[in-house]
Amino acid sequence: MDLTRSTLYILLPLAILVSLILVSQGAVQNFSAYQTAQLVQATTDANGQTVATQTLAMGPAASQVAIKHLGTNGGGFFNANAAHPFESPTPLTDFLLILAETVIAAALCYTFGKMVGDTRQGWALLAAMMVFLVAFMFVAYAAEAQGNPAFAQFGIDQTASDANPGGNMEGKEMRFGIARSALFAAATTATSTGGVNSMHDSLTPMGGFVTLFMMQLGEVILGGVGSGLYGMLVFVILAVFIAGLMVGRTPEYLGKKIEPFEMKMAALLILIMPLTVLGMTAFAVVHPDGVASIFNPGAHGFSEALYAFTSMGNNNGSAFGGLGANTFFYNTLGGITMLIVRFWIIVPTLALAGSLVKKNRVPESAGTLPTHSPLFIGWLSAVILLVGALNFLPALALGPVVEQLMMR
Repeated sequence: MDLTRSTLYILLPLAILVSLILVSQGAVQNFSAYQTAQLVQATTDANGQTVATQTLAMGPAASQVAIKHLGTNGGGFFNANAAHPFESPTPLTDFLLILAETVIAAALCYTFGKMVGDTRQGWALLAAMMVFLVAFMFVAYAAEAQGNPAFAQFGIDQTASDANPGGNMEGKEMRFGIARSALFAAATTATSTGGVNSMHDSLTPMGGFVTLFMMQLGEVILGGVGSGLYGMLVFVILAVFIAGLMVGRTPEYLGKKIEPFEMKMAALLILIMPLTVLGMTAFAVVHPDGVASIFNPGAHGFSEALYAFTSMGNNNGSAFGGLGANTFFYNTLGGITMLIVRFWIIVPTLALAGSLVKKNRVPESAGTLPTHSPLFIGWLSAVILLVGALNFLPALALGPVVEQLMMR
């Protein structure tokens, strides 16, 4: 019943609305064969051959793109994703796609508050998510706006002006520029959507750091539709447990005592993804078949392999495109990564929920930790950051961090 209602009353109406807006702005929506257009001015290709025509892609792009973003699913109808003008023609559609991929995941925080009878709990979760999303979006923007100092030797001016968008414009659409690209990159990796409006492999090292870290937090900053919420609740249970240890009280959340079984399940949920992603990355960068597909040497090549398994392990469809991932080696390891991280997380999640639902509610007392206050929001954010940093900071130091130092 819940699945039917959410599909018919939420996903389908929103998909129709988003699709119609995309079509109104020029996104492709048809079942036509590819069209051939005559160029206004002939040009030459890399082989010196004259090119007088261009093939225009057709298909039901708008409807698929709407569902993809609303359902926080990866990839795109076209290889260039939302950087392609037939998928996202205007700044309005760019904003619409960012809104679409965040709206349901954000709204579910309020839904959670309604379900537990205290909307303040939902607002607290959303506030903690926004702390990370806004902060890291500005980090990505600052990194891209500074540009790449390696271009200075070629006399390329990267300062912003009326005629120049400024910053690191490699791999970015002129229509969207630095700010929209940074916002899209942060939102798409935070929500496990994976669609892109710029090429993440062309981001500066710190810009790439942001996209990696947003996924490595476990896709709990909004995250996938529904899955981001239960991932965040695991961190809430961990934060409550640690706070309980610090004050010498049995930890409680929403009137349910957090005991050893719940913490074992929470630990499994937090550790399965990092162990799998880091293990697969380590194997890939030492195995000859894995190294053979890393076309960029050094720190960036390591970042590409780390990004691939981080994306696959966190249900994100984005990629650092410099990795030759379409090989038997990466297809096999990637498939195993997706199977482990998805299905091994389902079991402890259901076990944790089943254990909590059977417990009797404990009345609040003077010693009960309020889990809707600004103090708890800050504490929860600190726990998420600490766990994420402990899991992945050594690997990030080998990739984007050292690459940033080398670039500067």
